Amino acid sequence: MRTTTSPTTARRSVRRAVAVGVALAATVASSAVDVSRSSAASTGTNRIGIVCTSDAAGTPAFDLQTESGYVSLPDGNTAFMLGYSVQGQPFQHPGPVLCVNEGDVVTVRLHNTLSRRTSIAFPGQEDVAADGAPAQPEFSGSQMTSMTASAATGGTVTYRFVASRPGTFLYQSGTDPELQVRAGLFGALVVRPAAGADRAYGRADSRFTPTEEFLALLSEIDPYLNQAVENGLTYDMTNYRPRYWLINGRGFPDSVADNFAAWLPSQPYGALARVYPYDVGSHPLPALTRYLNVGTEAYPFHPHGNNGTVIGRDGAPLEGLGGEDLSGEKFALNIGPGQTWDVLSRWYDAEGYGPSNPVTVTVPNVASQTFGMFYSGSPYLGEQGTVPPGATTLNQCGEFYIIAHNHALHQLTSWGVNMTGPITYLRVDPPLPNSCG
Repeated sequence: MRTTTSPTTARRSVRRAVAVGVALAATVASSAVDVSRSSAASTGTNRIGIVCTSDAAGTPAFDLQTESGYVSLPDGNTAFMLGYSVQGQPFQHPGPVLCVNEGDVVTVRLHNTLSRRTSIAFPGQEDVAADGAPAQPEFSGSQMTSMTASAATGGTVTYRFVASRPGTFLYQSGTDPELQVRAGLFGALVVRPAAGADRAYGRADSRFTPTEEFLALLSEIDPYLNQAVENGLTYDMTNYRPRYWLINGRGFPDSVADNFAAWLPSQPYGALARVYPYDVGSHPLPALTRYLNVGTEAYPFHPHGNNGTVIGRDGAPLEGLGGEDLSGEKFALNIGPGQTWDVLSRWYDAEGYGPSNPVTVTVPNVASQTFGMFYSGSPYLGEQGTVPPGATTLNQCGEFYIIAHNHALHQLTSWGVNMTGPITYLRVDPPLPNSCG
């Protein structure tokens, strides 16, 4: 940590942070989804949704370097972190989302700038080679300390593997992982199936809307561990206790801001999801969210009012030996440490309420209502109503905002400051054409 605040100061800080974050979150309401991917060895630029770092199909190669830097936390503190970045680019947290295709021969060259040995492990990938030989565990006596690692301060190691199966995977430090992963050395690896980039797996029933693909990487921070790493001190892992919980490296309200928000230069990934209502003709496919848990405890994540269908876990489709569908609907996603879950979801306008089909209850008059910052003033999708004098709204075109958050309440905090943890929203836009932009 670079700064330390008392709980009282932290609460004042978070109120200021929420006010600033909400004002800046107006950019969220105006963001158009750009699903283009830039050229080889580059990073996607879409403002909402998954941001892929990609390279040439068939033989993608990524040059990653270890970095250290700081991240902003919702209570006004900052935390020192380690991280993987694209070589030549500044520190970022979490590491780049590496996107490849099934069957690709993937090369990852690790350039270590840290004053400690480190490495990358690729859980779920088979026959990983390190500098041309099988990646091997390293031992100190009887205790495993690392996978094949790069030397401190300038060492390099080249990893290579075939992305043999589609799915969502973590990559993370394989060296002293209890400490280095906790300190920030991790990222996401997405392997797209040969059957098509609009599928999570090879199965036809895993198809999703490509413009509605989202990432939810859940993590935690014990600031005392990070402070010890920053100062080159040892840390007794028996004292480890998270005080912060993040989604895509951010806490709320920063989590709902665009990707690459200017005031978060080292935290590039937002967590807002933006979808359109299901329609059998114009919008038949669901959205896909890739959930990853790099923490030490289960994270029961819950998208309100929008159950999801879990179609895969840990890079494997939920199916029987004969290929039968074993996917299932979940109200809350209890994602265990080190797990990844692939979840499809649709938002239905089930009742079709609107001015010509009004809700069957009496809506209180404006003076009797409390207006949230995203409410349009109307209960109907695509409609904007009257807001009372002095009220402000970030709503643009009558879109709906539905909260999604971790259901373990202690994980919704920043060192005790409530409602600042892994929280985001699902934004539901009116059917096209609309005036949302």
